[in-house]
Amino acid sequence: MRLFIDGDATPNILKPVLTRAINRLSIESIVVSNRGVFIGKSSHIRYIIVASGPDEADNKIVEMVESRELVITSDIPLADRVISKGATALNYSGIFFEEDNIKSLLAVRNLMTDLRETNENISKGGSPLGQKQIFKFSNQLDSYLTKYYK
Repeated sequence: MRLFIDGDATPNILKPVLTRAINRLSIESIVVSNRGVFIGKSSHIRYIIVASGPDEADNKIVEMVESRELVITSDIPLADRVISKGATALNYSGIFFEEDNIKSLLAVRNLMTDLRETNENISKGGSPLGQKQIFKFSNQLDSYLTKYYK
């Protein structure tokens, strides 16, 4: 089993958390991005740089991921695609995307995108991660990895 990281948007503050978990459990990990992204030093991390384009990294992750593997991403459409392959997705706030919540999250995301495209002033995106979210992400990651990556 492998861990995939959607590298382009990974918050810097979470990179040490990811690297520690990867090294502690010797997890084969793949960081996929459109540009050079460094998560941390580990012999267990492989970096794949794909062509520029809005969904190139997502497409590569979906192509490679298998059932029961974990993808770290905040990208809801990517999460929907990996869940349909039987994989699990965890966002940067420590919330798992699951079959029972992904379709409603995707619908809200699409609505917000449509509103932004019509110049409705609704939201400029998420706020930076706080200590609570970092702690939750770390705990959820640790619990999942300990359970499935022994």
